[in-house]
Amino acid sequence: MNGLKEGWFSELSSLWPGISLSLQVNEVLHSEKSDYQDILVLQTKSHGRALILDGIIQCTESDEFAYQEMISFLPLCSHPSPKKVLIVGGGDGGVAREVAKHPDVESIVQVEIDSHVLDVSKKFLPFMGAGLTNPKLTLHVGDGFRFMAQHRHEFDVIITDSSDPVGPAVCLFQQSYFESMREALKPGGIVCSQAGTVWANIDIVAQTFQHCHQTFRKASFAYAAVPTYPTGQIGFVLGSLSPETNFKEPLRIFSETELDSFNMNYYSAEVHRAAFILPRFARKALDEIVSNVTDEANTGDR
Repeated sequence: MNGLKEGWFSELSSLWPGISLSLQVNEVLHSEKSDYQDILVLQTKSHGRALILDGIIQCTESDEFAYQEMISFLPLCSHPSPKKVLIVGGGDGGVAREVAKHPDVESIVQVEIDSHVLDVSKKFLPFMGAGLTNPKLTLHVGDGFRFMAQHRHEFDVIITDSSDPVGPAVCLFQQSYFESMREALKPGGIVCSQAGTVWANIDIVAQTFQHCHQTFRKASFAYAAVPTYPTGQIGFVLGSLSPETNFKEPLRIFSETELDSFNMNYYSAEVHRAAFILPRFARKALDEIVSNVTDEANTGDR
């Protein structure tokens, strides 16, 4: 079982058997069970405040910026004009905080299923929760699937900031979800979803990438280093309705002065390019999917 023992929180999950990250805890700031999941906020000794959902670390104050910046700016800087953005999930507010920094973004719509996560983040995680009160943001509490079915061809970019594929987030890793995102995009639209780690979950990564590749004209996989995530890494699948999209080369490149003004600590054009350079075993696994999907569809390069 996950939980606290003798002043330490240990993350244990069947998603990464035999692996555990432990954080020393100074104080339990909040603990509750919502209609959807267990919610825990800890004051840790070395990583600041941490949000735990269903026993799995979602973010810590010390390194959350790496994930938030990358899941936001990889798709935003791959789109020629990302004016309207949809965030599915992201109840801690970190993605909304980052998306709002991009100067081309005019409006952000966010759909989070668990209102308790929103309330907890605003109260205990203000460094992220502040994103939920940004004037560009319109916030809805509800199901992302249903919302997208009612908003077809409306968004330039859709970012899915989900927890791992257990509990309420399972549906966000299925083929039908990627198809739903496709229908909610404007022509040329782009999606980006959390996709696990190649070191412990290559099967989940491959399956998620396959769903994306089967749904969009162009698909790619990138990753970021986040020390408090399993294996210290998290991946993202990106899909585009435009076959001309080159995810590996950002369309919008910000100067160091601009990045400083955005308070960016991880993302840059150089990091953007490097994020798509995969270890050979991961590249070969995803290349095999591309080859298989192409053969099945017999439509050439997606």
